[in-house]
Amino acid sequence: MWNPDEFLEQLYASQTYRHTFKAHTQAEWSEWRAALKERLIQALVLPQRGTVPLNPVSLERVDCGEYIREHIELTTDRYLTMPCYVLIPKHVTPQAGEGTVPAIVACPGHGYGYKQLIGLMPDGSDREDEVGIYKDYPIELVKRGFIVIVPELLGLGDRRLLQDQDKEPNANSCFRLSTNLLMAGKTLAGYRVHEMMCCIDYLLSLNEVAPQRIGCMGFSGGGLVMALTAAIDERIQAAVISGYTNTYGDSILAKPHCSDNYIPDMLNIAEMPDIWGLIAPRPLLIESGEFDLGFPIAGTIKALNHLKSIYHVLDAEEQLEEDIHPGKHEISGAKAYDWLHRHLSAQ
Repeated sequence: MWNPDEFLEQLYASQTYRHTFKAHTQAEWSEWRAALKERLIQALVLPQRGTVPLNPVSLERVDCGEYIREHIELTTDRYLTMPCYVLIPKHVTPQAGEGTVPAIVACPGHGYGYKQLIGLMPDGSDREDEVGIYKDYPIELVKRGFIVIVPELLGLGDRRLLQDQDKEPNANSCFRLSTNLLMAGKTLAGYRVHEMMCCIDYLLSLNEVAPQRIGCMGFSGGGLVMALTAAIDERIQAAVISGYTNTYGDSILAKPHCSDNYIPDMLNIAEMPDIWGLIAPRPLLIESGEFDLGFPIAGTIKALNHLKSIYHVLDAEEQLEEDIHPGKHEISGAKAYDWLHRHLSAQ
């Protein structure tokens, strides 16, 4: 037979995974973590930080009843600006107290972008139909007292290339962006992680935000971006990764996915749960649907078992939790919102 199926199977099976977790002591964990984190940063080819000021610009403020929705713009690199929505609980005022309010970076995955997460249609009007797979989760979080920043990912929604602006709202510019960046020796994942770190920079510029109480939540492709960001940026104190956690072999290598998922040489570095394991011993909650066809539950269980071995070595098993829900590729929230509140609220 001339089909290359066996070739791909052997290609995956023959990878070295030089940084697979094998530690038995905390000293070995520390050595493993330092080496893997350095190699991950190299693979992502992160843009140099601090080369341009954020220059935050307020575009609009809307009273949404229980919270204020502010539309802002941040400068993230030369020739790059990023719009974000910032949801602010009504009780948060300049008199609320410096450094007292927990904050969340809420990252979208594929769809029509950041508006989809906060009850808006692509044109910015209020959405009147059902909440969809994102369940308006940033709104659930702001109602629990978090300041929530919802960035527009590079290549989605309002940040599509001009050639894609007139396409249907769920279309994206990921392919051209990722391939152009790869040809330049860079990665789309690296730029997205860099921009999530810019979001944290912005949150920390707000007097009300508590620096030690910043968390994140991301779904699908947003789960990838937030997991990579939390793995690298220890300013994130708790992370919810929804609709993504798996093994590469069972998910993004098993069927076609968007080009933004693929990072050169990753199979020679580590499997997905090793990368997520860099978050340990910080609190980590994994959400996955039993019937998620893109990220099959069997692969999720493999990843969770590997993560449990990492948290076990650190005597931090209670910091790793899961929500395996009876859904498809969608946010659950059954545990996540209260879990984040528990881990990020003032003690």
